[in-house]
Amino acid sequence: MTEASGSRAVRAKARVTPRGLQLAPGIEFDAWTAIGRRVAIIANASAWCLGDWLVYGERAFPARYKTALAATSLDYQTLRNYAWVARRFEVSRRRDNLSLQHHAEVAALPEPEQDLWLHRAERSHWSRNELRRRVGAARRASRRGIPDSAVRVSVEVTRTREQRWREAADAAHQTLPEWIATAVDAAADATLIGPPHAPVELTQRT
Repeated sequence: MTEASGSRAVRAKARVTPRGLQLAPGIEFDAWTAIGRRVAIIANASAWCLGDWLVYGERAFPARYKTALAATSLDYQTLRNYAWVARRFEVSRRRDNLSLQHHAEVAALPEPEQDLWLHRAERSHWSRNELRRRVGAARRASRRGIPDSAVRVSVEVTRTREQRWREAADAAHQTLPEWIATAVDAAADATLIGPPHAPVELTQRT
């Protein structure tokens, strides 16, 4: 079965309505799983899509922008937030495994710091709330400490260990210094901040 025919088969078994998802009776487990994956992708992409739509509208139709917003059912401030995050992250810098809300937590930071925190969140499977907690803790620690200027650190290791580290860096598509810094940062986080919390379930009030 091709990807296109598989997608048609999934659509035949599930229908999205303004009030939810309607599933045909007698769906097999594999089809039910495929539907869940597609819904998860759509749910994560929808906020990004709205943000990109708004950014385009701001540029192309400034006089009619607010009129278009009335066509959506979302709060104006929510839409403004989506657009702001979308402007801060080009599509190539967005992490597939993280939500727009993850990106929003670090959107105000410089790009290198954004990428560093998103890499940590992706690697450690942090929830949005966990990422917020760790970024906040790092900011408070920075305010109490010395300026974060660059220093050189030298460590003597055996040739075998160096080769093993280089292989790990290659597997992670990083240079050796980048890989070492990432690994040491993760160890520092675990020691100073604590292990990642279990993902927090968010519920929406009606």
